[in-house]
Amino acid sequence: MDKAQEEIIGLLKKETKLKDISLEVPPDTSMGDYAFPCFQLSKSMKKNPVEIAKELAEKLKPKGLIKEIKEQGPYLNFFIDKQKLAEKIIKKVLKEKDSFGAGKKKKEKIVLEYVSPNTNKCLHIGHVRNGLLGEALARISEFDGFEIVRTSQNNDKGRGMTEAMMGYLKFHDGETPKDMKPDHFVAKCYVDFKKAENDELKKEVDLMTKHWEDEEPRVREIWKRLTSWVYEGYKETYAKLGILFDKEYYESEIYKKGKKIVMGGLKKGIFEKEDDAVIADLEDFKLPKKVLIKSDGTSLYITQDIYLAKLKHKDFSMDRSIYVVASEQDNYFRQLFKILEMLDFKFADKCHHLSYGLVNLPSGRMKSREGKVVDADDLIEEMENLALAEIQKRHKDIPEKEMRARAEIIGMGALKFFMLKFDNVTSFTYNPEESLSFEGETGPYVQYAHARICSILERYGKDVEDDVLYDVLKTEQDEKLIVLLSRFSETIEKSAESYSPHILARYLLDLSQGFNEFYHSCPVLDADEDVKKARLFLVSAVKQVLQNGLELLGIKAPKRM
Repeated sequence: MDKAQEEIIGLLKKETKLKDISLEVPPDTSMGDYAFPCFQLSKSMKKNPVEIAKELAEKLKPKGLIKEIKEQGPYLNFFIDKQKLAEKIIKKVLKEKDSFGAGKKKKEKIVLEYVSPNTNKCLHIGHVRNGLLGEALARISEFDGFEIVRTSQNNDKGRGMTEAMMGYLKFHDGETPKDMKPDHFVAKCYVDFKKAENDELKKEVDLMTKHWEDEEPRVREIWKRLTSWVYEGYKETYAKLGILFDKEYYESEIYKKGKKIVMGGLKKGIFEKEDDAVIADLEDFKLPKKVLIKSDGTSLYITQDIYLAKLKHKDFSMDRSIYVVASEQDNYFRQLFKILEMLDFKFADKCHHLSYGLVNLPSGRMKSREGKVVDADDLIEEMENLALAEIQKRHKDIPEKEMRARAEIIGMGALKFFMLKFDNVTSFTYNPEESLSFEGETGPYVQYAHARICSILERYGKDVEDDVLYDVLKTEQDEKLIVLLSRFSETIEKSAESYSPHILARYLLDLSQGFNEFYHSCPVLDADEDVKKARLFLVSAVKQVLQNGLELLGIKAPKRM
């Protein structure tokens, strides 16, 4: 919450005695900077909200940052003294720098689980959205004052992994990933198996899966070899995406304890047997039955997820446990959380599924090793190559090393911003060229605003003296930037509270648009001396906030594009 809001809410609380007061932002600045809907008082005062607004407008006297108070229908509108606000907010930004907008330290600890791949495949476009969403939420929540633990579960056992192992034995026995990224080699083994799959091979996979759980040495040795290649490849992709976990869990290490919990639940009558499988009957909760252990005694994802939920609580004593998983698994998490309740796990109500929509590329856009989904590494490479081509068009004289460094920053910025600018539940098609545009709702648009300010400050070439007269910042464009700067802290808080990085992305677009309008209408270096000083301070503050916001989305803020 910014200082202006604090003053408005303080004034309203004193007059109305309301404990909780919510403000709105009017659709047009001519209607005020903040509005108080008087519907909040109509029940207690037993009056029409229009009458209440009129009475409050007469009683309340502007002070501090509040310049004017007007009623409009059932709303009480507040106008902020932008020049007073400018002095407060710009000084605060330039003093606090990287920490501007950070929330107060909170006692709450949040465990985030994201990516959590199946290790028979390389990471794909869905993992990219998942990982970027989880990492952005971790950064934003941490900045807002929460203690964050980043985790991932590697689903490194089961039928899919056995199929990759069978593909290795049948088609690549003795080979090593010499000529390709190691996780891509394992994915190739899996794909080659699926191409050849028949009833006989399916039986062999069933047997090998059982041998794995029985810890047959040769099967385990092949499994260790393939999974080590997968993790080597994943590490490289995670580094490109800017993802680093505090703790990685492995399905292979916890499934037995999951089975033990399930069998304990069976003995207590919480679960039941059906066709030799152990199931949770959830029909009374309007959910389908869920198999917890298969009829052949082997485990499933949910077997270990039950224990992992308990293990995370034991490891971290978290206040919230958030699972970042696509909307395809909405029903699965309803079942999991209900089963945790049935087992009387005290932390069951602390679990939350952060569901998100699917992402695709335009049809026929890129090939995939698996034939169905787009590999993360291919997507990253294409984005950097597209960015490189754009830079080469604009700057033919830049050294190759510098050009490639810029291409990585811009390409990854385009990819990350496009993935994060949508509401979590929205499914969308990712268009690489559109995401790289310097115009529109893109990462490069925001990055370019930052680079433009760097250019202004570089051309000025010296420090600005701090004897600034803020009351010269009077144009509509000046004032718009001042108000936007003041709302950064509130934006961080809303993004963290609602698990919504897209709120921050939307804010950065608005701030960049506000700066571009300012840039085209308001001279900085050619302005009168007092105005020049004030505007240099203003754009320096905008630059800092753009940098802070981009960093929270995992995006670098370049000095040059």
